[in-house]
Amino acid sequence: MKVERMSLDGVAILTPARHGDARGYFSETWNRQRLAEAGIDAGFVQDNESLSATPGTVRGLHYQAPPSAQAKLVRVISGRIRDVVVDVRRGSPGFGKWVAVELSAEAGNQLFVPQGFLHGFVTLTPDTLVQYKVDNYYDAAADGAVAWNDPDLAIDWGISPDQATVSAKDAAAPAFSTWMSPFSRETST
Repeated sequence: MKVERMSLDGVAILTPARHGDARGYFSETWNRQRLAEAGIDAGFVQDNESLSATPGTVRGLHYQAPPSAQAKLVRVISGRIRDVVVDVRRGSPGFGKWVAVELSAEAGNQLFVPQGFLHGFVTLTPDTLVQYKVDNYYDAAADGAVAWNDPDLAIDWGISPDQATVSAKDAAAPAFSTWMSPFSRETST
């Protein structure tokens, strides 16, 4: 498995090897021991899946507050997304900074998102199927969001804001400048 570190501490692109022949391919998409050897040690406990029917569907920017914070391993089963993470660990040199990467079923790449980051994505193709592992169970009381189109964050989603389809929850999410991060660099893993 190829591991590429991103500019924000802890965020990594993982690209599993594919072994192909005339039938197609086989790929080991997650191996706890191999990832631990690469410095990624997350005890995943839940798998989630989302289907987005139309291109331009934005899901995010989401988080789970401590003690229910979640690290994620995101991959695309069908289609393509632009995946975005924002460092919101108070005291981190990367606080308020974001990175984006295109993930696709064709490329087979994945994104590891540590605890202490906002996470979101926009679909680039119809009927996009995204699957992600998390290292903590969902907790409705810890669920939160920050405005995906916040001008202070100035995230390049790769689409025009008027092309975006968002949920009522995401449309009502608070601005970054009025939101108090529940994460600190010392308490995030």
